[in-house]
Amino acid sequence: MAKIRVAVLGASGYSGEELIRLLLRHENCDISIITSRQNAGVRIGEVFPRFSNSSLVFSAPDAGEIAKKADVAFLALPHGLASEFAVPLLGKGVKVIDLSADFRIKNTATYKKYYKEEHPAPLLLKDAVYGLPERYRDKIGNAALIACPGCYPTSIILALAPLLENRIVSPENIVVNSMSGVSGAGRKVDLPFLFPECNESMRAYSVSGHRHLPEIEQELGSAANCEVRINFIPHLIPVNRGINSTIVASPFGEFSKENIESAYRNAYSKEKFIRILPYGKQSDTKYVTMTNFCDIGFVYDEHTGKLIVTSCIDNLTKGASGQAVQCMNISFGFEETAGLL
Repeated sequence: MAKIRVAVLGASGYSGEELIRLLLRHENCDISIITSRQNAGVRIGEVFPRFSNSSLVFSAPDAGEIAKKADVAFLALPHGLASEFAVPLLGKGVKVIDLSADFRIKNTATYKKYYKEEHPAPLLLKDAVYGLPERYRDKIGNAALIACPGCYPTSIILALAPLLENRIVSPENIVVNSMSGVSGAGRKVDLPFLFPECNESMRAYSVSGHRHLPEIEQELGSAANCEVRINFIPHLIPVNRGINSTIVASPFGEFSKENIESAYRNAYSKEKFIRILPYGKQSDTKYVTMTNFCDIGFVYDEHTGKLIVTSCIDNLTKGASGQAVQCMNISFGFEETAGLL
């Protein structure tokens, strides 16, 4: 099979670094261009010594030049800026896989509420496909614009969607406590994320109105076929990578372990990257970091009558770049695990 030419925009961030790590070992890809305004003209090995054997050099982003050299472009860019490149690249026939939030939320008013600005390219929203392969694989295969989910939403949606679809848990009063490694904040110098500030520390943040909340509720509402509102409480923990989402939900009627196992089995038995753990065993970030896996465990608490589900992913892999590569594989007809296993 012929190789495709791949561009990575925003390649000097953590998601960009992870994309390069995965794509360099992908037998169906050639990385043709990597961009970074800050590091234009610099060899990649000077920024990321792990890639010292690579001849790749950062260039300033230019949509026209990228379109000449790429069949697909990954946008590892901040929200708002991603749209500036998505529009011209799509116009020139380049497939776009966007890791920002620009095309995840379908409602422009909701986008404005949470991102405090008008949506930069509303006309593209109808064409954007939410890039969660386990739920939208067929649409991803035909999409020119793929909007990769956020890291927190990935861990939560994969765990809850089958239970809501099968009316196993109530869509009301769901509480999600998620804990993320520091790399989730991006590769930047910012006081709260300096080592002395976050080491030996664990703290909640954005406990009301986190930007991932509308994305999570949009997709859970689609699964439940009704409006879903949740309490989503993210926490920063002193590890580099990984997310653990602990979900508390109320079962519909009498608890049935078999019904839950059946729902997960029907949803994920053929999925390469979803692992449902034996009843009572809870997921652990240790076993998913540097992988594209999502591990899901569950247990019923007889004391409170609540179902407790834990879901773990690597925020940079299944929560970002690995999922993006998985979407690319689907889009171009490659083996879905290519570059990921």
